[in-house]
Amino acid sequence: MKRLYGAAAVAIIIIIGVIVVTKWNGISEGLQEQESSRSEQEVNSQANASSAKAELDGSNAADTNSAEAVDESVETSAHASESKEPQGAVEDAASPIIELPPAGFDQQRKDIAHGSIETVEYDSKTVGNKRKMLVYTPPGYNENVKYNVLYLLHGIGGDEEEWHRNGHPEVILDNLIADGKLKPMIVVLPNGRAMPNDRAEGDIFAADKVKAFEVFEDDLIMDLIPFIESHYSVETERENRALAGLSMGGGQSLNIGLANLDKFAWIGAFSAAPNTKSPEQLVPDAEYASKQLKLLWLLCGDHDNLLNVSRRTEAYLKEKNVPHTWFEYADGWHDWPVWKTGLYYFSQLIFQ
Repeated sequence: MKRLYGAAAVAIIIIIGVIVVTKWNGISEGLQEQESSRSEQEVNSQANASSAKAELDGSNAADTNSAEAVDESVETSAHASESKEPQGAVEDAASPIIELPPAGFDQQRKDIAHGSIETVEYDSKTVGNKRKMLVYTPPGYNENVKYNVLYLLHGIGGDEEEWHRNGHPEVILDNLIADGKLKPMIVVLPNGRAMPNDRAEGDIFAADKVKAFEVFEDDLIMDLIPFIESHYSVETERENRALAGLSMGGGQSLNIGLANLDKFAWIGAFSAAPNTKSPEQLVPDAEYASKQLKLLWLLCGDHDNLLNVSRRTEAYLKEKNVPHTWFEYADGWHDWPVWKTGLYYFSQLIFQ
C-alpha cells in the first residue's frame, strides 16, 4: 500500500513538473515575442528618427541655400553699386550664354604685325571747339586701300581714352587680323560727351553732362564722320560704317544707330545703360529696320543690374521680328571682361 502511495506521489510530482515546464516555455516564448516586438519597434523608431533627421537636415540645407542666395543677391547689388553707371533691376529670363573668347585674345603678341593708335583733334561745329578722339589704323595701313570704319563709344565715366586705357582694342584687333579672323578696319574712339569741357570730372551724372551724350549724335554725324572720311582712306557708304559701345556708349549706339540707319548698317551694344530709349522709340518701324540692318548685336552680363535694359530691348525686337543677336555673359558684371568679349565677337561679324 505504501508503495502504491509512493508511486502515485511520484506521478503527481512528474505531472506537476510537466505542467510547470510547459507553462514556463509558454511564458518564455511570450517574453521572447515581446522582446522581439520591442526590438522591432526600437529599430522602426530609430529609422523614423533617422528619416526625420534627414528631412530636417534637408530643410536646414534648403534654408542655408536660401541664405546663400540672399547673400549672393546682396553681393550682386553691392558689386553693381560700385559701377559708374546708374543701376536698374535685374529680371530673370532664359537667354543664350556667350562662349568666352580663347585665352590670350586680349594679350599683346610680339610675333605679329601691329597697327597704330593716335590722338587726333577735329573741329566740332556742334560743340564750338576742337575735340579729341583716338584713331586705330590696322597693320600695313595703306592710303591706296579703302577701309571700313567702326566707331567705338565709351561709358559715362570715361572719355576717348577709356577703351584704349582699359580694353586695349588695338591688341584685340591686331590679334584677330593676324589670325585671319578679321578684315583690317579703322576704329575711331571718340569722346561721347559733346560739350566744351568734355572731361569726366566732377559730377558725371550732372544734367548738362548727361545731355551732352545726346548732343553727341549731331557731333558724330555732322562733324566727326566727315572729318574721318576726309582725312583717312575709308569707304563712305552705310554698309561701311559700324557703331558700337559699352554702357552709356551702348545706349548711344542704339539711340543713334537705329535713328540713322541711312548712316549705319552694323550696330552693337554691350551692357546698354538706361540712356537707351524705349524699344518703341528705338524701332518705330520694324519693317524698315529689318531691311536696313546688317547686324544688330546685344550683350550683357547676367549679374549686371542694367540687364533689364537689354532684355526689354531684345524682347521687343523678338516680338517685332527684327533680326538681331542676343547673348548674356555667364557670371558677368558691368565690367571689362564683358565689354572686351563684346568687341572680340562683334568685330568679327561686321563688314561681311
